[in-house]
Amino acid sequence: MKRFFLGCSLLLAAAFSALAGLQEGDPAPDFNTQASFAGKPFAYSLQEARGKGPVVVYFYPTAYGRGCNIQARTFAVNHEKFAAAGATIVGVSLDSIERLNEFSADPDYCASKFPVASDPDGKIANAFGLSVDESKTGRLDSRGVQVNHGSIARTTFVVSAEGKIVARVGDLQPAENVEKALQIVQGLGKAE
Repeated sequence: MKRFFLGCSLLLAAAFSALAGLQEGDPAPDFNTQASFAGKPFAYSLQEARGKGPVVVYFYPTAYGRGCNIQARTFAVNHEKFAAAGATIVGVSLDSIERLNEFSADPDYCASKFPVASDPDGKIANAFGLSVDESKTGRLDSRGVQVNHGSIARTTFVVSAEGKIVARVGDLQPAENVEKALQIVQGLGKAE
């Protein structure tokens, strides 16, 4: 009987933590971290990026992950549409900056269109209410290279220039995630 109640408690805690992530209307945590753009590392600041307009902050499991490749490519292909709507894009993963330097410049994926930021200890993900799944450490990426870090669930936040979360997009396939984020960003200009 004790095991039953313990099991129920653990399930409820897991369900609550899944819902505990930041939602529409919450303030977005500003962060500063190392990022890569076109294969070159630089200091990224969400607060500074917000000074230019809304920011699409998308968390993804790993550079060169199969779904992550699709998502990065879809963001790159649609980059001009996001820019036309006044928004910038930044991808965030647990990858090292060295790995992100390759990914950001890869013409098949990020294609030097937007930066990808390194969150090696998961602090940025945690600040957004996302957890790190360490059980994914050791998997192979699409190139056959071992991934030496955990995983963050594919989740996208649209952050307003004022620092509020306008929308949270999750539980979609990689390309659909990008399309939904684009619809939201394009709708922001119409709402003003």
